[in-house]
Amino acid sequence: MKNYVYIYYNNGVREGLSPEVSQTEWGTWFGKLGDKLVDAGNPFNEGGKAVEKTGVSTIENWPATGYSIVKANSLDEAAEWAKDCPVLMEPDGAVRVYETMPM
Repeated sequence: MKNYVYIYYNNGVREGLSPEVSQTEWGTWFGKLGDKLVDAGNPFNEGGKAVEKTGVSTIENWPATGYSIVKANSLDEAAEWAKDCPVLMEPDGAVRVYETMPM
């Protein structure tokens, strides 16, 4: 099994959770993932920065809002589990899934 990172996006909400998504729903989803959940992660504060060769700028379009790490057999399996993620209840919610590489 390999580790996969879920990067959460929610363009509409910055501080905390919107009324559509409660802490209970996140807890229920994490419970469904069970021992496949390596790290529930954390939400990100507002105000991320993009660092590029040309300089540093504020992230304005689709800033990431948090992350979690799961252990799965494949990228497809990890993506399938993400379909139940509470952030998808938000009008602009999305999850991006990436496989981590051992270093």
